[in-house]
Amino acid sequence: MQYPERFSNLPAYAFPRLRSLLDAHAPGGEPLAMTIGEPQHPFPGFVTTILNEYVSEFARYPVNEGTEGLLEAISGWLGRRYGVEVGPERLMALNGTREGLYNAAHALCPELKGGRQPVVLTPNPFYQVYAVAALSVGAEPVYVRATKETGHLPDYAGLPRDILDRTALAYICSPANPQGAVASRDYWRDLLALAERHDFRVLADECYSEIYRDAPPPGILDVAAEIGADPERVVAFHSLSKRSNLPGLRSGFVASGPESIRRIRQLRAYAGAPLPLPLQRVAEKVWDNEDHVVENRALYAEKYDIADQVFDNLPGYVTPPAGFFLWLRVADGEAAALRLWTETGIRVLPGAYLSREVGGENPGAGYIRVAMVAPREEVQRGLSLIRDCLYG
Repeated sequence: MQYPERFSNLPAYAFPRLRSLLDAHAPGGEPLAMTIGEPQHPFPGFVTTILNEYVSEFARYPVNEGTEGLLEAISGWLGRRYGVEVGPERLMALNGTREGLYNAAHALCPELKGGRQPVVLTPNPFYQVYAVAALSVGAEPVYVRATKETGHLPDYAGLPRDILDRTALAYICSPANPQGAVASRDYWRDLLALAERHDFRVLADECYSEIYRDAPPPGILDVAAEIGADPERVVAFHSLSKRSNLPGLRSGFVASGPESIRRIRQLRAYAGAPLPLPLQRVAEKVWDNEDHVVENRALYAEKYDIADQVFDNLPGYVTPPAGFFLWLRVADGEAAALRLWTETGIRVLPGAYLSREVGGENPGAGYIRVAMVAPREEVQRGLSLIRDCLYG
């Protein structure tokens, strides 16, 4: 029996890989998981009421592209947040943005670019769905360093012209997972200009856009509108998972030009899994409400302050401007994670599990990712133990 070769070189996914590293060892203290970016703040209190009100709609097949009310709510939020007009014909609700980030490559990546195998660009380190999406459509994934030297965002413009001419899609995450770096308006402008010169689409993963410390991160949609970029060249993804502490709701959306959305919707009609109707009703109300988002952001601001206090004298420590991860420099990420677990009971993720080796170097190998999603007191305890164990 044969199996496809295109996935044969995929490493084990980050969290099974972490379990293989740690679970054979006893924790050295009360266990605390600071690995996965699963928000633990309260979600809006009205969610249960709305779900109960519409629970009977579990008996109906859901609307494929999103209910009229949900698409209108998303359109309204984009107008308030970014000052852009994006009508329902340019939107589709997602069953979690990972679905959209994966399926957009299937709907939008051509089989050939200039008669050759297309390239899909991805930052390195990166959210792992980008790589498997590229492989699934027969493209060549090109991993581009996103390190301190590049402001923790990929320098796509520095790639050879041959690579750029073959590029069909470029993934970019802002605020970045794992580093928290934010693409400036100039960065977006330059990337869109590069995409125009070399004729590729930008897939902007902006799922952490509402978790920030000071200024709201600029978004690709408002910059694209400002410079008059072709809407079909921009594909933006957002989610309620981080913004509203609802990772289990699996509610996000994709926004692009009408032709790109038509193709994404067509693929969904054949192969997708739309969000159940009661959950779409909940999402309608959650996108319309901003009060809980402000409260949520204030809780993360307290944790940023805790991190700054705990690591105040740590050489090289950089406070993240957005997101809820710390990207901490260590000698070896796997060794540091194993030591933390066996000596303190704290679980963190080795940075190498979020990266790929290119030219003999894995840009995440010398880091650990620490998720600040637990309650404030637990974050205080966890960060203090990390400091004392690894840097004391």
